[in-house]
Amino acid sequence: MRCDEFRVACQQPEELGCEALAHMRACEPCLNHAIAADPDLMFRGLGGELSPDGGTDAFVEGVMHEIRFRKAERIVDARHRFATTQRWAIAAAVVVAVVSGAIFWPRADRVIVPGAPSAVIASAPASLVVPVSSKPAIESYGSSSAMIVEVPFEETSDLKVVMIFDESLPADL
Repeated sequence: MRCDEFRVACQQPEELGCEALAHMRACEPCLNHAIAADPDLMFRGLGGELSPDGGTDAFVEGVMHEIRFRKAERIVDARHRFATTQRWAIAAAVVVAVVSGAIFWPRADRVIVPGAPSAVIASAPASLVVPVSSKPAIESYGSSSAMIVEVPFEETSDLKVVMIFDESLPADL
C-alpha cells in the first residue's frame, strides 16, 4: 500500500484493513496523519487487532473462568492455612500442658512448704523526695468578668471540680 492510498483509506478509519494497518505501523508520516484523523488509531497502530482471538465473547468467558478459578483457589488456601494454624495451636497447647505438668507434678522426694509472707518496707532516698506545694483553696469567688464551671452539675457526694476562667487572675494561681 502506498501513502496516498492509505490517506484515502483513512477517511473511514473503522474500515481499515490489515494491509493499511501494516502500512501505518511501518510509515511514521502515515501514522501521524492517522492519529490526527482519529486518535483511536494510535492504539490500533501498536500492533495486533483490537478484537482478541476467538472473539470478544470467548475472551470474556476466559477472564470470568480465571476469576472463578482464583476465587476457589483463595478459599481452598484459606481453609488449608486455617487448618495448619489450628494444628500448630493444638501442638503448642499440648507442649505447654506437658511441660507445666512436669514442672509442677508433686514428687515423693520434694516437700513443698508454704512460706510465711513477709513485708518489706523501704524508704525512698532523700534525693528522690520532691516537696509538694499546694495552692490555697478558694471557697467563694465572685467577678463579673469570670466564667465559673462546676463539674459535676448535679448534687452528689462526689468531689466537685470548679474551673474559673478570668483573664485578670495571675497565671500561677
